[in-house]
Amino acid sequence: QVQLVESGGGLVQHGGSLRLSCAASGRTFSGSAVGWFRQAPGKEREFVAAIGWSGANTNYADSVKGRFTVSRDNSENTVYLQMNFLKPEDTAVYYCATAPTIAQAMSVPRYWGQGTQVTVSS
Repeated sequence: QVQLVESGGGLVQHGGSLRLSCAASGRTFSGSAVGWFRQAPGKEREFVAAIGWSGANTNYADSVKGRFTVSRDNSENTVYLQMNFLKPEDTAVYYCATAPTIAQAMSVPRYWGQGTQVTVSS
């Protein structure tokens, strides 16, 4: 069983940066793709970014492309989301989730973390 824990959220000013981490416990996820999602207050959960098992393939939502970068360190069982040039509309709870393939990580992931709050002030 894979357990995921997100961390790194916080309060930042418009234009600031944060680095989120998604750490696996219980079992490794080196063979799994990982997706990042977010949910703003009163809104549906939306896809943010995804990364394949090796880190070679990545995908991003249009809203974050060019500002966010997803990466992973399989030796540490951790996936990262570097968030730059943050905007107030990026405010949300951010979640990571795993799936066998990057396509599934973007749509029907199997396991989810508890989420970490990101708040961007105007």
